[in-house]
Amino acid sequence: MKKMIFVLNAIELLSKLMNGKRVEGVLYVDQSTGVLTFKAYNRKPRPHKDVMVKKLPWGWVKESVQRIKVFGSFPKDLGSAAVISLQDEHARAAKNALIERELIEFC
Repeated sequence: MKKMIFVLNAIELLSKLMNGKRVEGVLYVDQSTGVLTFKAYNRKPRPHKDVMVKKLPWGWVKESVQRIKVFGSFPKDLGSAAVISLQDEHARAAKNALIERELIEFC
């Protein structure tokens, strides 16, 4: 059994298929005409991933398009005083990582 399918934006769809890409979309019966229709989804490109600046002992420093991100996670069983001192060391290491990145970038 053969069916005719009406394709919306057929030229764009064909160019994507000729470049070896897959095309996602929806196949439906048009209510007004009763014709089987394929409409491709207009997918947006994925945003840029964060770039790892440096992996730290208790977390990391990453750079996105708009921000510098610092993450730290410390075990509870160390106690409050140890965690506070580790946070200070972590912040110092993150600052040093950013300084090193700047030095490498400009040299």
